[in-house]
Amino acid sequence: MGQAGTLILIMAAAVLAPLLAHFVGRWVRIPVVIFEIVLGILIGPDVLGWAHGGEIIDVLSDLGLSMLIFLAGYEIQFAAIRGDTLRRSVWAWVISLALGLGVALALTGLDLSRAVIIGTALTSTALGTVLPILRDSGDLEGRFGTVMMAFGAVGEFGPIIAMAVLLSGRKPGAATVLLAIFAAVTAAAVFVALRPRRPWFSQVIRSTLHTSAQFAVRFVMLLLVAMLALSQELGLDVLLGAFAAGLLTRLVLQGSAPESSEEILTRVEAVGFGFLVPLFFIVTGIEFDLASLLDGGRALVLLPVFLVLFVVVRGLPTYVLAPRDLSPLSRRALTIYSATCLPLVVAITAIGLDEGVVKKSEAAALVGAAMISVLVFPLLALRLRARERHIKPRMPQAPETEAW
Repeated sequence: MGQAGTLILIMAAAVLAPLLAHFVGRWVRIPVVIFEIVLGILIGPDVLGWAHGGEIIDVLSDLGLSMLIFLAGYEIQFAAIRGDTLRRSVWAWVISLALGLGVALALTGLDLSRAVIIGTALTSTALGTVLPILRDSGDLEGRFGTVMMAFGAVGEFGPIIAMAVLLSGRKPGAATVLLAIFAAVTAAAVFVALRPRRPWFSQVIRSTLHTSAQFAVRFVMLLLVAMLALSQELGLDVLLGAFAAGLLTRLVLQGSAPESSEEILTRVEAVGFGFLVPLFFIVTGIEFDLASLLDGGRALVLLPVFLVLFVVVRGLPTYVLAPRDLSPLSRRALTIYSATCLPLVVAITAIGLDEGVVKKSEAAALVGAAMISVLVFPLLALRLRARERHIKPRMPQAPETEAW
């Protein structure tokens, strides 16, 4: 089937996925992303063979991943997560990286290149995937939501930085210099974004919000494309640019049109979650190497090993360093949410495959474990949070304090 036919199948799967999630939700709550990936596998070359990748499909899929990371960056509210919570989340990820690299070195027989790929993948948190689940359950609000945003943001941003330094193909020193240049340009953009906007800027946003001009949405897309182009020109991973664009967009919109920022975000999310993001997850299913996984042998053994390692490498440091004002049930839920991963695992393993560093079987096992984490971990975390809400009246209220 050609690219046009494949795109039709992908969009049909994108429409079918939320319907399945809705009907199955009567018995068990399953994230819609799982149906998107499974439907992608079903129509992909390893099952029905109806859909195949291609240049156009791959470009749209990359845009979907960039939009997912962009929306995750937009959700970050540093004013709420700074201080002790932010320090704890950073240290938890640093420990995860050291632990992940150590475990990966042991698994690969001290093969440093493979260890960097596997170790970095083990440290990621799928904040962009978890956010809709948190928002739908009401857990994004309050103290738990603030802490989850901090640990999730660092779990998403940290691996992107590690990819820029360790997986760029350059020496770490040169990669760090380029990263510093990107940081300097981003800091300058933040400075400009924080400056008061002229009245005409806010007026144009308001006057075109309900017209075909859509100035605000176009401006957001310009920021996203500009940051993607900057990161690409510097030889850094474009996901770094997408995340930075999300941060910048929040600053610009809340500074220039705070009364319209939520409506603007709704329109951008419609483009993202309505088209590009599901396309990324469905293409992930189409391109998933199911044959390598089902061949048995080492790949099938590695899948549960990687699933456990997500919890040990990413979850355990999170549990240990979680703020003490969280209840035990909330700390467990935070641990499980933090160990949920997928988008960056797909991106990191794709780099490893392109460079011939990791084997197809290892990549399939990593992505397969990440897919299971998205299916199982949020369900477990939701149950823990539901249990806490059920017993909360019998528990002493923990103060929501923040050390500065």
